[in-house]
Amino acid sequence: NRIEQALSNNENILVYGDYDVDGTTSVALMASYLKTRSSNIATYIPDRYDEGYGISYKGIDFAHDNDFTLIVALDCGIKAIEKVDYAKEKGIDFIICDHHRPSDKVPNAVAVLDPKQEDCNYPYKELCGCGVGFKLIQALAEKQGQTVYDLVEYLDLVVTAIAADIVPITGENRVLAYFGLQVINSSPRPGIKAIINQVKKEELTITDVVFIVAPRINAAGRMKHGNHAVALLTETNMNLAE
Repeated sequence: NRIEQALSNNENILVYGDYDVDGTTSVALMASYLKTRSSNIATYIPDRYDEGYGISYKGIDFAHDNDFTLIVALDCGIKAIEKVDYAKEKGIDFIICDHHRPSDKVPNAVAVLDPKQEDCNYPYKELCGCGVGFKLIQALAEKQGQTVYDLVEYLDLVVTAIAADIVPITGENRVLAYFGLQVINSSPRPGIKAIINQVKKEELTITDVVFIVAPRINAAGRMKHGNHAVALLTETNMNLAE
């Protein structure tokens, strides 16, 4: 409801995620989807060496300075209690999509989606951050009268995160990975296609995603900045992706 409200009021939404593969694919997934509904969407990846892991005060200050009123955090945030309070003081709401184990206290966000919360009755507990993000866009799409079949194109990102984060490939993850591999091998997004073109491999297995695709995405945050990974994964022009 908070996202729908932000979309209908033309609020600026900042999609925030970590610099690893799960984080950057999650941000690419959420931003790509939200951009189909609004032009007021931007992304933020913290600097690995300057800000470190997870939600940073610098990121919240960036949101405040640029008139963002909603931050959707992916693959991080479940322990960012003080930071979410700091954002609230600045008039910024948080939605947290995470899969890490929470502490006794959960941040005072508008919503916290994390299947590992004690009181969460979601039947499958092993989703990665991108998987939790996918469930959120699935819910948003359903409100638009769409089904999960309209979101299959996003599964190349989800399978990449499942593979890279070494979450169990059981249950729902197995289904997401199965169809995600089909997307990677038939119609991947330009950014993933550009990576595959470098290695000249016909059909990728899950092992190839772990050892060929994921390290190249991971490298951006280690060598320069995770923003480059998000830019690649959200690029729609094949020539620019290359």
